[in-house]
Amino acid sequence: MIQASICTIGDEILIGQIVDTNSSGIASKLEELGIRVTRMLSIGDSREDIIGSLREELSTHEIVIATGGLGPTKDDITKAALAELSGSKRYVRNETQAEIITEFLHGRGLDVLDINRAQADVPETCEVIPNRLGTAPVMVFRFPERMFGHPATLYSLPGVPHEAMGALGDIMDDIVRHNPLSGITHRSLMVFGLAESALSKRIDSWEDALPPDMHLAYLPNMLTGVRLRLSIYGGDRASNLERIEAEIGKLRPILGDLIYSLEDDTLEHAVGCLLKAAGKTLSAAESCTGGYIAHMITSVPGASSYFLGSVTSYAVSVKESVLGVPEETIRTYGVVSAEVAAAMAEGVRRLTGSDYAVATTGLAGPDGDGVNPVGTVWIGVAGPDGTVTESKVYHNDRKRNIERFTASALDLLRRTLLRSVGSEG
Repeated sequence: MIQASICTIGDEILIGQIVDTNSSGIASKLEELGIRVTRMLSIGDSREDIIGSLREELSTHEIVIATGGLGPTKDDITKAALAELSGSKRYVRNETQAEIITEFLHGRGLDVLDINRAQADVPETCEVIPNRLGTAPVMVFRFPERMFGHPATLYSLPGVPHEAMGALGDIMDDIVRHNPLSGITHRSLMVFGLAESALSKRIDSWEDALPPDMHLAYLPNMLTGVRLRLSIYGGDRASNLERIEAEIGKLRPILGDLIYSLEDDTLEHAVGCLLKAAGKTLSAAESCTGGYIAHMITSVPGASSYFLGSVTSYAVSVKESVLGVPEETIRTYGVVSAEVAAAMAEGVRRLTGSDYAVATTGLAGPDGDGVNPVGTVWIGVAGPDGTVTESKVYHNDRKRNIERFTASALDLLRRTLLRSVGSEG
């Protein structure tokens, strides 16, 4: 199996000024091709460190992908280091990238300066993949076997995340064209409602019975649950998919509606698919989640066809005056209660005229209410068949509690929709 190393270049990563998100995105794409990432490395803004580190990575990996250090300012020294590493004697202008730079800056109402034009100048030893989302091109250096004991390729990408991720398609295509890759077959399914450890215990007998060449990975995420990925390396893809499907078929009765998708998916997308298929509408009333549910729902393209709107009723007065939550209900049961969550959901459903509504009330932290523990959320979902409520308690910081409250609300909404609109189909 071909091995790869991912390197980030820049002091800003080493001092914690920015978070490296590029490496995980790159690793995911490489893994899909069946390329094993064996090392991730961060390198500071030092010519000697860049050259020495990349030389070491190229000596032990067939593919090295580096991001960062390609900006127009003097502290961006990666290109010069790569020129030295590859033995380049001069720079040549890539006219395609030069045109992109001009269009990019003029589109922003900016003048094209000499330092901007210089970003289109690349070492003569490299090939260029144009970057249509920014000014620094992707540089590809191919090293012969005599240099590192094996053929090796270095890809140098800009560090801006959306530019780096935008270039990955072209880079993966280039890797496929130039490398003898063994086939890999993946299938994923999404599970919500069980922690990774509890899920592992639930399916341990099924997992133990998997064929020896079929590999299972647990990939947990706070907002999407646990992605279970089944993989087979090598062999015929059609046959592999058929075998994987058979194993998924054995798993479905074990997990039931804990499975919300048979592909890499999100709860908000799964909810949207159910609503769209049934021709139903949704609204939200949020207190402790502060609009995060609405944000997640509207992050799905096409959400306007089923999402009517939301009310962020943070204050008790807004719960009462806008949503119509009875003062007596709040006085009797408290703001963080099943009764208030239900009344909020029913109120926003009535206010917007939606078919379904989801509501949250809780304590994200750090302060409590003297009754419920910090991390408590009550969720209400109202629909044509009535209103259901559910409570969860999480033990995270404020930000993560809000994220988990949101995911739990979307999951209760999903399960409610399955029982209601799912039965209609």
